[in-house]
Amino acid sequence: MSVIISVATEQDTEQILKLQYLGYQSEAELYGDWSIEPLTQSLTSLREEMADRHVLVARLGGEVVGSVRGWVEEDGIARISRLVVHPRMQRHGLGGRLLRAVEERLLAGERPVRAFRLNTGHRSLGNLRLYARQGYRQIGTRQVTPELSFVDLEKPVEAPLAAAV
Repeated sequence: MSVIISVATEQDTEQILKLQYLGYQSEAELYGDWSIEPLTQSLTSLREEMADRHVLVARLGGEVVGSVRGWVEEDGIARISRLVVHPRMQRHGLGGRLLRAVEERLLAGERPVRAFRLNTGHRSLGNLRLYARQGYRQIGTRQVTPELSFVDLEKPVEAPLAAAV
């Protein structure tokens, strides 16, 4: 059985929230903070996000094993967040597939995109390696708590090749 990436539906909401809770346990442990937003988000809040953002899921049969969210701001910056893959499915390329899928979805939307941006914690070395492999480069860091800094990363949108004259 292969993993299929598709647009999330209302029926996926609870599975996404459970996956998010499971997937972010390692981040909470890494930073010693179980109050991080992905672990405290409510079902209502997730439903609100799903109404105004692009939310994709990776399915293995009927199970949601990955998810990612994205939206384009007025300045043309496409924000990507909450990329999560089930722990048993990690290190098989699914995170990269989800990232590329949400980038493609955002590019196909109504607002023009000039760059993609995301962030991760400074100790999240696996995440930083994934994003670097996908073309993201560090543009800054922000101290969030004494134990946590966010690393901000950006990937410019490639200009389409001009037609040969």
